[in-house]
Amino acid sequence: MWRDESVTWQVAHRPPDGIWDLLGQVDAVHGLYYLLMHAVFLAWDGGGPATGGLWALRLPSVAATALAAAGVAAIAHRLVGERAALLCGAAYAVLPPVQTYAQEGRSYALVAAAVVWATYLMLRERWITYTVVLLLGCWLHEFAALALFAHAVTARRSHGWRCSAAVVVVLLLPLAVVSARQAERQLGWLGRPSWQDWAAYGVLAVATLLLARGAERDLVRVALPLALLPPGLLMAVSLVHPWYVDRYVLYALAGLALLAGARLAAARLRWPWLLVAALLVPFGWWSLWLRTPESRKDDVLAVAAAVRERARPGDAVLFMPSRRREWLLSSPQLYGSLRDLALARTPVASHSLQGTEEPTEQIWTRLVDAPRVVALLDPADQPLDPYPREAVKRQALASHFDLCSVDEVRGARIALYAQPGRCP
Repeated sequence: MWRDESVTWQVAHRPPDGIWDLLGQVDAVHGLYYLLMHAVFLAWDGGGPATGGLWALRLPSVAATALAAAGVAAIAHRLVGERAALLCGAAYAVLPPVQTYAQEGRSYALVAAAVVWATYLMLRERWITYTVVLLLGCWLHEFAALALFAHAVTARRSHGWRCSAAVVVVLLLPLAVVSARQAERQLGWLGRPSWQDWAAYGVLAVATLLLARGAERDLVRVALPLALLPPGLLMAVSLVHPWYVDRYVLYALAGLALLAGARLAAARLRWPWLLVAALLVPFGWWSLWLRTPESRKDDVLAVAAAVRERARPGDAVLFMPSRRREWLLSSPQLYGSLRDLALARTPVASHSLQGTEEPTEQIWTRLVDAPRVVALLDPADQPLDPYPREAVKRQALASHFDLCSVDEVRGARIALYAQPGRCP
């Protein structure tokens, strides 16, 4: 379980009024998802993340990915037939990014399922159901609204679609207003799209355009805008407001899968199937790698296990930077046995994700009096936070403590400090 999933786990375990208080400060964009996961955990908690709670955390994403693959197949069945439907659904299911978020306790697989089925309902002209399903996707993550631009191309001059789109936009406005106020705090860590992002989009665009050549016109009218417009628009906006992350528009891969599956179904030559067979090797390796801890930025359960081995009850714990408190919040029994030196108000009391910390003077006073400190740090190649609280933590440890040991755990370092001459 990595730190984003840890956020899901600990927020969804708060009472509904606690979740509501949090959403007024941060993470409003994920509010509906947190409430959904709260209901999931009420039905079946799984015993906590270390003993099986990961099943409860991830099963909604697994089910949503299966539902999205079925939706891709349903679209293909309506437009190009049964054989293409099977291959399109399978193509979506095996795409590595789809597999990544199928096994992650976040909202992106559910958003993709909602957009895919909204696309199918648009083709059936079921406008009331279309509105409800797409609005659900947008409330799970508001960047699902970018699918409206793709649907505008497909639906063209449909009066029913225009009415549905207007309702979706109006009912999404409250979330958009609240999340816009939180955007700097929520997305401040993002930079503008890198050259790797543009290269990945270029590969997607070239592959999609090549697959669209000679494909059924109705299929191209659905798949091409869905594959290209949402990520392209988000990247363009991110040149001014850096908001682009590929998982925010995961649903765009449904357009690629539709074209790939349909072309395979129509193939009369052997070479497309030889290409598929060749791709199965790297895709299979990637699929296996995605199921290892190395595929995530960090592993909060491994960090907690390492702290449990090294810390004594009553030891001080220090998070550097403070947002890495995430690493222990999903292990409340361990976290409760340690003294969090810098903490002023808990995440629940402060209506925040990681809590609030004391002023620099108080952190210094508490820290220099501690006999032993377990410090949780980012990997050595990560830049140091310049904030005064983080600086005073580093200064106090350097001037008043001996560094006894440093251990690397997936995506983290665990450093044990003691007063001079007291290292074990």
